Amino acid sequence: MALGDLERVVMNVLWDAGEPLTVRQVHESIGPERDLAYTTVMTVLHRLAKKRVVTEQKADRAYRYATTQSREEMTASVMLDALSASADQDAALAYFVGQLPPEALKAALEAVAKNER
Repeated sequence: MALGDLERVVMNVLWDAGEPLTVRQVHESIGPERDLAYTTVMTVLHRLAKKRVVTEQKADRAYRYATTQSREEMTASVMLDALSASADQDAALAYFVGQLPPEALKAALEAVAKNER
């Protein structure tokens, strides 16, 4: 699932926190940097909940938001979605692998070897 720029910023705040946050906490984390209204952050969090990439948990009079996937799981999901949309998955994958820097390619090969065991 592709996310917009502001959605990615909000997700990064939630991932970095490692615990559910209120709209106010998210707003305080990104508001000064981006000059965003509280209601904008609230709207983004509601949209992310509708996309099911965050959960809304009622806490007193506010909601707390938590991610449903780790950063790595979501990245892998986006990559798999993009690959499955390709008419020639082998060519797309070969091109992607060819663009990896040597250290990332080494890590990918090690992950493949680990999964084959």
